[in-house]
Amino acid sequence: MRDPKVVNPLRTRKNSIYERGTSSVFRISRSKFSNFLECKRCFYLDRVKGLKDPSMPGWALNSAVDSLLKKEFDEFRKKQKIHPFIKQNNLNLIPFQHDQINYWRDALRGGISFLDTNTNLEIHGGVDDIWFDPKKEELVVVDYKAQSNNAPVEINKYLNNPYHQAYKIQMDIYVHILRKMNFKVSNTAYFYVCNGEKNYENFNGKLNFTTTLVPYETNTTWVDGKILEMKKTLESPIVPKINNHCESCMYLSAGKDLI
Repeated sequence: MRDPKVVNPLRTRKNSIYERGTSSVFRISRSKFSNFLECKRCFYLDRVKGLKDPSMPGWALNSAVDSLLKKEFDEFRKKQKIHPFIKQNNLNLIPFQHDQINYWRDALRGGISFLDTNTNLEIHGGVDDIWFDPKKEELVVVDYKAQSNNAPVEINKYLNNPYHQAYKIQMDIYVHILRKMNFKVSNTAYFYVCNGEKNYENFNGKLNFTTTLVPYETNTTWVDGKILEMKKTLESPIVPKINNHCESCMYLSAGKDLI
């Protein structure tokens, strides 16, 4: 058995840490933007002080569903035809054909992005897919979601789940970015939800999924204001107060008090 690796909780890449007073562009991912909205203190400790979150293993099954769906929709993208599932939902939407689509879907090495000139923050993120409405000539943002629940997905209740509120924020940010990239984008986005069924008698080497398309009316009016607020937080010389609603904050605080 190999000796365990020594853990370094601090970031070493300088471009991952914000330098107060800088005039350089600083990149903020969609996920880090969401982190800011959840807890300013944790966001500050990460982006300004360089304190990394504990690492977690990847979501392998979710990634597999994501990859297969992209391959499936890419076949219809090449043909510029409507996917049968989209037809079943009475929608006239075609997978968007663009030479940058693979780059936009690569959250780590690419993604959609725009530079907010008021703050010099570049907001970026990787989309799962983009469809096109030929009648309205506008883009439609799509996000794939994989899960395995006993209860069927209910369109009218799916986004009421407390754990799904971040999904709506995610979509708002994506739509905002694409509009800043000068695309005409629909207010309506869709979650393509794949639910792994558990009610079969046996496994037989495969998972069976039911798919549901959940519409969401995006709201981007809040985004610019929060980007400005995020910049002020980054520039602050004072670490934000402990957030009593944040598990990480409370864990770190309790651990410190126990020493």
